Amino acid sequence: MGDVLWTPPADVRERSRIGGYLRWLREHRGLDFADYDALWRWSVTDLDGFWRSIWDHFEVVAHTPPTATLAERRMPGARWFPGATLNYAENVLRMPGRADGDPVVIAHGQTRAPVTLTAGELREQVRRVAAGLRRLGVTAGDRVAAYAPNIPETYVLLLATASLGAIFSSCAPEFGTRSVTDRWQQIAPTVLVAVDGYRYGDKPVDRRAEVTAIRAALPSLRHTVGIGYLDPAGVAPAGTLSWDELAAPTDEPLAFTPVPFDHPLYVLYSSGTTGLPKPIVHGHGGILLEHLKMLALHHDLGPADRFFWFTTTGWMMWNFLVSGPAVGATIVLFDGNPAVRAEPGRPAEPDLGELWRLAAQTRSTYFGTSAPFLLACRKAGLVPSEVADLSALRGVGSTGAPLPAEGFTWVYETVGTDLQLQSLSGGTDVCTGFVGGVPLLPVYAGEIACRALGAKVEARSADGTPVIGELGELVITEPMPSMPVGFWNDPDGVRYREAYFDVYPGVWRHGDWITINARGGCVITGRSDATLNRGGVRLGTAEFYSVVEGLDEVADSVVVHLEDDEGGAGELLLFVVLAQGLELDDPLRATICRELRTALSPRHVPDEIHQVRAVPRTLSAKKLEVPVKKILTGTPVDQAAAKGALANPESLTAFATFAQNRAPA
Repeated sequence: MGDVLWTPPADVRERSRIGGYLRWLREHRGLDFADYDALWRWSVTDLDGFWRSIWDHFEVVAHTPPTATLAERRMPGARWFPGATLNYAENVLRMPGRADGDPVVIAHGQTRAPVTLTAGELREQVRRVAAGLRRLGVTAGDRVAAYAPNIPETYVLLLATASLGAIFSSCAPEFGTRSVTDRWQQIAPTVLVAVDGYRYGDKPVDRRAEVTAIRAALPSLRHTVGIGYLDPAGVAPAGTLSWDELAAPTDEPLAFTPVPFDHPLYVLYSSGTTGLPKPIVHGHGGILLEHLKMLALHHDLGPADRFFWFTTTGWMMWNFLVSGPAVGATIVLFDGNPAVRAEPGRPAEPDLGELWRLAAQTRSTYFGTSAPFLLACRKAGLVPSEVADLSALRGVGSTGAPLPAEGFTWVYETVGTDLQLQSLSGGTDVCTGFVGGVPLLPVYAGEIACRALGAKVEARSADGTPVIGELGELVITEPMPSMPVGFWNDPDGVRYREAYFDVYPGVWRHGDWITINARGGCVITGRSDATLNRGGVRLGTAEFYSVVEGLDEVADSVVVHLEDDEGGAGELLLFVVLAQGLELDDPLRATICRELRTALSPRHVPDEIHQVRAVPRTLSAKKLEVPVKKILTGTPVDQAAAKGALANPESLTAFATFAQNRAPA
């Protein structure tokens, strides 16, 4: 059991939003709960009662009311709030508790000066851009794609797209051409909005060539809109509109297209481990209800808060962050290198204090980041409270990877003793956290405090039985509204069922290892599949291989990520099988690294590249990343893989020899 690092104040029920929700349940539903555990058990048992209470408590704006809460209680195929029509953007732009002149978007970055939007200005920009999209012929169901960073324009575009009932999808501009087209060719967008480039620290990154290549690869495009982000004075390429033209003055009123509860809102993507990235479709109603619940009741955010989560537009945490105004919170956006200090006229210098100073400068009350970032700060000996005034901060969030006990202790020793540290875990698949923190529960070092309301999370042993206090597969045994509407171009739901429901029929298997203790606390110990997780960002192996093996010199390859126990980036090791007669040399290593950096991202560049004679494969020809990783971290070959299941078991010997040669004497 970890040390108790934070305890809720005695008056937490009077001061917190979940306390207000408990009073509301008593007054309006006649329900009384002694503690969080009792509330959670009700929330995952009486699904109708719990999710209707979220709808009513937060006064969801609907155009037509639902005829039921949960028409079919099954997975997959649960039907939530049938008959209801609503619009996500309308509910976000309501911004409860905020006046027109209140700042609701505060954006900082390393490319341009800070930008602040008031509630009135945000609504006005959404009104204009929605009208601009309408002029381009965008209607309900059309896809609008954003190749753009975490800046106000991207957020405005999301809300404007949603207001029309059209479907939004974003890729961060550090994604290379292949990563982007693998995603967007599947959904066939009609409008592309793209930046010309950006600054990362003090380094300008021109993306005009990538935009040209993306446009050429998407025959569905009817219009392209350019944002002069790197060069505001630049001339838009031929055949493109400028952002100012899209957002031109107009008398068209701000209107919201009513759509069914499960109408597609946006498409997010899996990391591409087992093929093309899976296009995960999320719905208006499910995302709205889940984010209202999580942001208000778990993160305790409201009109007095400034909510900052360091993320890019290629991570679901961006979609989570930008729902903040739906609960009245101001959101803080940042675009740039989080590990350098970049000021105009001065060369950038390594500095992990940059995000902490931004949290102080914006008077953020909640700062979210990744576990690897917190651990890197710890390893560097940084004391955030000494480099920034963090007196406004009352919550710190950590996700992207498990945060070990020493990371928890570091936060309380160097950031603040009175704040609540919330470690959470969930996924792109549900665009939220299944497990996280809540104001009602203490913080134990190394432990996620609870299973989230409405999320019936269990650990399952190898034979499928639920276990407490033992490592098991993370499963969810009751439906949640923010589970995907489905996958794009999967009309029969075959790919969707294969992704989550093949192992335990009717039960969602997530692909994480979890231990749940007797008091409901959770510890995640990593993915149970082969996804790479570098710097808190998941990298898919399939898209990695498509680039490496696209080179004439490379016949086959396998990549593994060896995590660093101290919280560093770890090691990304690439093993290649070369074409007949070739030997790996430094020029070829440089070529492979350049291709990965250009087509995918700098995070995909391996630390080391080694030549092997063969990649281990199953009898059905699947690569065996997990056994290779086990061997490289010291597991004997006989324990790492069942040789009878391999087409070429002798291939494992080279990895065992490699591991032995690397081991310290």
